[in-house]
Amino acid sequence: MMAYSEDHIALAAEYALGTLDADERTQVETMMAVDRDFTAMVEAWEQKLGVLNQMVGSVEPRPEVWDRIKAATGLAEAQAPLMLPEAPPPAVADMAELVTAADTSNVIRFAARARRWRNVATFTTAIAAALVAMLAVQAYRPDLLPDGLRPKPLVRVVEVKAPSAPTPSGQYVALLQKDSGSPAFILTVDGATRNFTVRKVGATAEPGRSYELWLVSDKLPKPRSLGVIGGNDFTIRPVLAAYDPDTVSKATYAVTVEPEGGSPTGVATGPIVFTGKLIEAVPPPAR
Repeated sequence: MMAYSEDHIALAAEYALGTLDADERTQVETMMAVDRDFTAMVEAWEQKLGVLNQMVGSVEPRPEVWDRIKAATGLAEAQAPLMLPEAPPPAVADMAELVTAADTSNVIRFAARARRWRNVATFTTAIAAALVAMLAVQAYRPDLLPDGLRPKPLVRVVEVKAPSAPTPSGQYVALLQKDSGSPAFILTVDGATRNFTVRKVGATAEPGRSYELWLVSDKLPKPRSLGVIGGNDFTIRPVLAAYDPDTVSKATYAVTVEPEGGSPTGVATGPIVFTGKLIEAVPPPAR
């Protein structure tokens, strides 16, 4: 696209606004007839400024209004042709004044350019204010706008999932004992949370030593420590939640004697003194 001067851009904008005089409009229309790029620039200004026509309806004045305007301007009666007196030829003494007037042509062109851009800036500001007002009406009083300008209602689809019912689960118990003798500990596991409780029954604590519980499964590369069994009657821990239910229910549980505080290496170091497997003691509730 050809690069246009500021005067050309201002002319295109004022043509779109309709503020040019007859000579200037003729100049713009002549340029549009021979220059497609200039025509495109004028059309672009018309699209930018055309929003004013959409927001302000046209009003046709009554005939009596035109009559009053003609009377006020002295045009109510037919007017005689306007005759301009012939100007005398300029004298030699007036040449200096003509040169001075020619030197002010740049000032006149600059004033015309400033007027054009001032008109464009004024109308652009009006458009911006109108758009802000329209956005405010759309946000707070959309019912005041025509149907075509009202914002479309925002529809959101929200999927509501019903909470899943908890999986019924029972209680499991293992007797940790030696050679089918009296149980030393009773291990209870909650099937839902997989939290476990160790109840001390017949085990006797050894001075400077601790009992440590281990989970032994063919699904694991080595036994996993479930922690030291405390000196109280009950030891409650949640560590089984890290294992899947199948591993928990089918594993063998073993108790070893370790240094006080448990194995320092994470691997059983003492002898296995008690073992047991879980059995279902309380079935899950019927669904």
